[in-house]
Amino acid sequence: MPAPMDALQKVDDNLEAGLARLFALLRIPSISTQASHAKDCRAAAEWLKAELSSLGFTTTIHETPGHPIVVARREGPAGAPHVLFYGHYDVQPVDPLSLWKSDPFDPQLVTNPDGTKEIRARGAADDKGQVMTFVEACRALIESNGELPVGVTIVIEGEEESGGENLLPFLKAHNEELKADLALICDTGMLDAKTPAITTMLRGMVGEEVTIIGADRDLHSGMFGNAARNPIQVLCDIISDLRDGATGRVTLNGFYDGVPELPDSVREQWREIGPTDEDSLGAVGLRWPAGEQGYSALEQTWCRPSCEINGISGGYEEDGFKTVLPARAMAKISFRLVGAQDPEAIRASFREHVRTRVPSDCTVEFKPHGGSRASVVPSDMPQLASALTALTEEWGTQATVIGCGGSIPVVGEVKEALGLDTLLIGFGLDDDRIHSPNEKYSLTSFHKGTRSWVRVLMALAQ
Repeated sequence: MPAPMDALQKVDDNLEAGLARLFALLRIPSISTQASHAKDCRAAAEWLKAELSSLGFTTTIHETPGHPIVVARREGPAGAPHVLFYGHYDVQPVDPLSLWKSDPFDPQLVTNPDGTKEIRARGAADDKGQVMTFVEACRALIESNGELPVGVTIVIEGEEESGGENLLPFLKAHNEELKADLALICDTGMLDAKTPAITTMLRGMVGEEVTIIGADRDLHSGMFGNAARNPIQVLCDIISDLRDGATGRVTLNGFYDGVPELPDSVREQWREIGPTDEDSLGAVGLRWPAGEQGYSALEQTWCRPSCEINGISGGYEEDGFKTVLPARAMAKISFRLVGAQDPEAIRASFREHVRTRVPSDCTVEFKPHGGSRASVVPSDMPQLASALTALTEEWGTQATVIGCGGSIPVVGEVKEALGLDTLLIGFGLDDDRIHSPNEKYSLTSFHKGTRSWVRVLMALAQ
């Protein structure tokens, strides 16, 4: 059933005030990974508590060993479903600051040469702007109807950008309080600026930091070169063995266990709706898919597992030149997982791959950086069809289901702790520059995203 026009009109009427509220939240520099911003993270939590309490939600700030978690609950009509909405108030660091066109915590509404408008600030898209589309939708429904069409619990954490290690224990400890029929997450995007989408496939991830240690100190490369083992060379040899140069396939033992083949029908659908290799890679100054042979760039990121080197260091890295033979070399490696791949099995296989290649006069150290399984939304989930219809009605373009190359561990954690399936409905765009300087969120995404949530919540009430 279409959302009441008075609720949608209320969204339109509230747009300017809604932007002011979003800007107030964006001004709080809630960088969770930097201890110096711990007070700012708490300030963001307190701001959200006050805002949600003003809408009639029973709101509590829960302490954790890290940053606090905000939980707000409001009951719906008798017999109506209850949904759990998840978001995060923390943001990424802003460096390099010199590349920002304006202060990252002084939000700006910028008009582009083509007349479109965007909100520029750290957190504009990831995730404060997305969170506030849902909050503003709840506001419009409450102000126009006096109540929400469904019961709503909102969980907003402050550590998503720094590992989120306290969320799963919190969900397990509060599983009775957080009982619901369905989870909603607004940390994803649209197919393009005109086509709304629900993400039904997310890759999991394993992160590993590996350090190769050789001599007990840095050595003079003239006095010891050739004779002494070079940890950087050892590390590079190990890394180069992670992929087959001809096929692009990852060489770890058992890596492809649990990886499903892409059905021809899905592959054809993706070819129809998705960008070409030239379009997707051309947008970032590249041309050819570089990974697993036989798969398009879209397929490689949406439904195939990957192995990537995210950082590497060792030896002298400052300006100028120093003839040093380093004692240590480090790399950070991530694996994106699909299907039924087991994160811990992948981690164990990687470590075995490294250990068997480390010379006997070197040692190796490992440091884990998280692990999560891939997530898939059941295609026969009844709420999926209702939400797609609601999005189509708002945007006037047929909503579609898409995959995502990224990982959102909370989807698996919500399933594990609460037994809930999740609808991933977001309004971000590929060029939102999340985690980068000049992060932005389209004003259209904010406005129509809010209207979309009004329609989705009404549709879920049926």
